Amino acid sequence: MKKIILLLIIIFGCKKTHQKLKPMSKKIVIAHRGASGYLPEHTLQSKAMAYAMNVDFIEQDLVLSKDNVPIVIHDIYLDDVTDVAKKFPERKRSDNRYYVIDFTFDELKILKVSERFNPKTGKQVYSNRFPIWQGNFKLHSLQEEIELIQGLNTSTGKNIGIYPEIKAPEFHQKENKNLTEIVLKVLSDYGYKTKKDNCILQCFNAKELERIRKELKSKLFLVQLMEFKEETKQLAHFATYADGIGPWYRQILSKKEGDKFTFTTLVDDAHELGLKVHPYTFRADDLAEFSSFKEMMQTLLIDANVDGAFTDFPDKVIAFLRK
Repeated sequence: MKKIILLLIIIFGCKKTHQKLKPMSKKIVIAHRGASGYLPEHTLQSKAMAYAMNVDFIEQDLVLSKDNVPIVIHDIYLDDVTDVAKKFPERKRSDNRYYVIDFTFDELKILKVSERFNPKTGKQVYSNRFPIWQGNFKLHSLQEEIELIQGLNTSTGKNIGIYPEIKAPEFHQKENKNLTEIVLKVLSDYGYKTKKDNCILQCFNAKELERIRKELKSKLFLVQLMEFKEETKQLAHFATYADGIGPWYRQILSKKEGDKFTFTTLVDDAHELGLKVHPYTFRADDLAEFSSFKEMMQTLLIDANVDGAFTDFPDKVIAFLRK
């Protein structure tokens, strides 16, 4: 009888640990540009590695190609993560930058993607990450990444979400491109329509995110990204259309006294308005004011009580939260 009871405890205990948690019911881990601490950012390989780490969400920064395909890349520029200057030297603009929007999807597929580097010096930004120009990495579309993640959700039984960002909407509008509408159409086509569909849509541009909610009538979970101090005073307005905020983590910190940090009121103020708080970016190789990555995670995730984190090192944050 004791053996049977023990067996039942093991069986039901295992089932409980594999139950899918409701979105936003725990501190979430967001793979920032994928597992970008280990593989070149926004490559399908980086996203697959992040998926295998059991993150909650995987991020997609989105920029339009010349033929209106949403491309997963962090900036509107190509020259700091690809060999575009070598393959298309004549295609730079007057500012000597190469723009995603000037290339068709087929042309973008020709480019080789590398670990991020300074296009002026050729020097790798994070020297201890994946070696520059090694491997065979390519750019890809939002559709391709969604199909990878949804396919893995089917084959593994997991329910890992996506966290797309509308990049530089004002730039696209000046170029007569409807980035936001195109992205929303793709998301809808793949079943991401409401807050229950495991998709969080983010943007730095407050006017555009408000337009997404009020004019375009999106029912997705929306997060207002924040970078500047004056934005911390606009939470009440953000709460009229957004479900959460994504602040630069330093907007949460006040000062360090001895071994302890003190905090601004940002997290408490956001929580009082019903807003979730997902700060960026947790990097184990870029600690700034922290003495260790563990201190950074303890300070922000536990002491400051944020609701999730964008991180280049998802496995380390997941391991910390498990403890």
